Order: sequence, then C-alpha cells, then structure tokens
Amino acid sequence: MYETHNDLSPSVRGPMIELLNARLADAIDLRLQLKVAHWNVKGPQFIALHELFDKIVDDADEYVDVIAERAVQLGGLADGTARQVAERSTLDEYSATGGGGRDHVHAVAEALASFGRSARQAIGQAADAGDQDTADIFTEVSRGTDKWLWMVEAHLQTGDWAHRADARAGESEMHAGH
Repeated sequence: MYETHNDLSPSVRGPMIELLNARLADAIDLRLQLKVAHWNVKGPQFIALHELFDKIVDDADEYVDVIAERAVQLGGLADGTARQVAERSTLDEYSATGGGGRDHVHAVAEALASFGRSARQAIGQAADAGDQDTADIFTEVSRGTDKWLWMVEAHLQTGDWAHRADARAGESEMHAGH
C-alpha cells in the first residue's frame, strides 16, 4: 500500500482494497456484459432495450469509477485490466447467445441480480471493518443496481396481476350488493 494520511488503519485499508478490487472486477464485467446486450439485442422491443441497456452501462461506468477510486484513496491500486477482471470476476459468463430481446433481458437480469447480491455483501463487510465510506459506496451501487434490475425485469412481466386485482375488486362489489 502507498502511504496516505487517511486515518483508517492499514489493517482496515488492506482488506478494503481487496474487497474493492474484487467488486471492481464484477463491475467491469457487468459493464461489458451490458454492452454485449446493447450491441446484440434484436426483436420488436429493440430500441427500448438497446437504449435501456446503454443507460445501465452509463451507471455501471460510474460504479466502476467510484469503486476504483476508493481503492486508490485507501492507498491501493485499482486492478482493472481485462486479464485481472477475467480472473477475478464472480459473475457468471453472459448467458444470451442469440439476439432475441427476451434472452438478453433474462441474461441482463441475472447479471444485475448477481452484482447486486455481491454489492450488498460488500456493504456488510465494509461496515464490519469500520469503513463506513466504503459501505456507503456499496450502498449506492446496490440501490442503483436494484433500480435497474426492476426496470429490466419489467420487460418480463405482463401486468396480468393488475387485471386480476381489478376483477377481484369487481367481484367483491357484486357480492357486497347482494
């Protein structure tokens, strides 16, 4: 580690740098998987998904930057080369092999869910180590990832529950009138 005036002890900073670099690999992998989806998506929802995936890439770029910069702020190095990412990422290989929008939505949802789960685990690890700033970064990343997961999964949902709820409400009104 480099010398720094950061008041976190080296015994905290070292493990936090490792944690940050592990999640950095995941964030870079996520970003690349999203670009693959963006480039290859086809079908009736092409433009909506193409633009959605690119917006998520923009946020993933921010996650990459803030995670990498935090590792350096703590006196470490940001490990973000292609080889380092390939070796360290815990995300599964991108699963969409065709161009169908539904396949890409499923694959992106899986990647986002896995990344979000790792970010939430990192919140606890950083908090337990006494590094609230790193925990806060992972809280921000988790919150943003959950938002994107919700938006992606909405493409898989039909909205039928709303029709069923309306039908049940109508039945209740009919029974109340008898």
